[in-house]
Amino acid sequence: MSENKDMLINENIKSLTPKQIVYELDKYIIGQEAAKKSVAIALRNRWRRQNVPSEIKHEIMPNNIIMIGPTGVGKTEIARRLAKLTNAPFVKVEATKFTEVGYVGRDVESMVRDLVEKSVGMVKDEQTILKRAEASIAAENRILDILIPPIKNQNNSGDSTTENEDNLDTREKFRKMLQAGLLDERVIELDVMVDASNLHIMGPIGLDEMGVNLSDILGNMMPKKNKKKKMKISEAKILLEKEEAEKLIDMDKVVREALDRAQNKGIVFIDEIDKITSRGSGSSGPDVSREGVQRDLLPIVEGSAVNTKYGIVNTDHILFIASGAFHVSKPSDLIPELQGRFPIRVELKSLTEEDFVKILTIPENALIKQYQALINTEGIELIFEDSAIKEIASIAALVNDEVTNIGARRLHTILSTLLEKLMFDAPDSIEEKKVTIDGEKVRLGVKDIAKNIDLSKYIL
Repeated sequence: MSENKDMLINENIKSLTPKQIVYELDKYIIGQEAAKKSVAIALRNRWRRQNVPSEIKHEIMPNNIIMIGPTGVGKTEIARRLAKLTNAPFVKVEATKFTEVGYVGRDVESMVRDLVEKSVGMVKDEQTILKRAEASIAAENRILDILIPPIKNQNNSGDSTTENEDNLDTREKFRKMLQAGLLDERVIELDVMVDASNLHIMGPIGLDEMGVNLSDILGNMMPKKNKKKKMKISEAKILLEKEEAEKLIDMDKVVREALDRAQNKGIVFIDEIDKITSRGSGSSGPDVSREGVQRDLLPIVEGSAVNTKYGIVNTDHILFIASGAFHVSKPSDLIPELQGRFPIRVELKSLTEEDFVKILTIPENALIKQYQALINTEGIELIFEDSAIKEIASIAALVNDEVTNIGARRLHTILSTLLEKLMFDAPDSIEEKKVTIDGEKVRLGVKDIAKNIDLSKYIL
């Protein structure tokens, strides 16, 4: 049974070689070849582990990765796209949000609980899609029961049989009308399920931090109630399909699959790990718990059993990817034990002007494509000439050099400044159906930014 699960878990990645993984990442992330190769190997190793002899399979641990580089160069995006490639549960956490045990704040185990919650949600959504056809039929029947109530047989007479046949014929006619959308605007009254145990806990510590769900505990004590509500049939269909899907889903099976997926496919991205280094000895004040957080991270990253509301989760084969700019500190400032838990270190390079040109044009979610899609909703075609793209990239590189280097995020601010007037005026006063941006327009649009030495005064 376990081997069958392992095969299912790796169904999405067994055909993806490291080169193919890098190719897929190239669609969204420019440059950073070393980082892409490292995560591609780590991902492929998960599939390889499932295909080694069972006696050694559980001894092979993932090679956790530390990405080192300035903000905005693609660290988070690499991890996020990696998770999407494999349909893996993925959570991004900020290392600065955690405190060591004994301090008020989130404990490090909560990242594993968040991962399990994400995994349960993913599996539940998949099961909902699989049950959609059955749920749709059940929802239609409930709506038809309201529109054309079925006849309850009082006896076996011929008249009763005729009435039943007429009733069934009428229901089928209405079913076809319902499926064709002819009844969508009709208002009906139906019983809507209300969860009486949907409570929120206020206090210094949330029960979710302890892996306890009060709603589950009180579920039998405070049963669900029905409430009558009037709504259009189009709205009722969506609501009833969701209710019927919930009834059809085997939650025990969902939880088992979700736990298995979290343990074997889960990816935890720990950002800002450089912010929990204790630079120098004898630190005090707000730095007091930094080393404590690192020590609390050790067992999680190395492999331990974490209690969640869905059951025990073993972190042995969860892939941990940490990242940090390490401007002030350096990886060697982490405690030695934690350094050993992240054996692979990848340094991401700062983005160049050439990289900015590629970022603006090549990725499938390129910023220019996003703005073109947004303004196209107003019936306006937005065109960027090559000179405009080069000028935007040049300004971004200049600002990053002279102020704080925030990588590709600089492009967001420059484009936002450049297109501010167009985005504001488009719905009301723009009569042109085609707007062309060239290098001269870019220079004029951001001239205050480009001329001023203290660029940080004008741009983030």
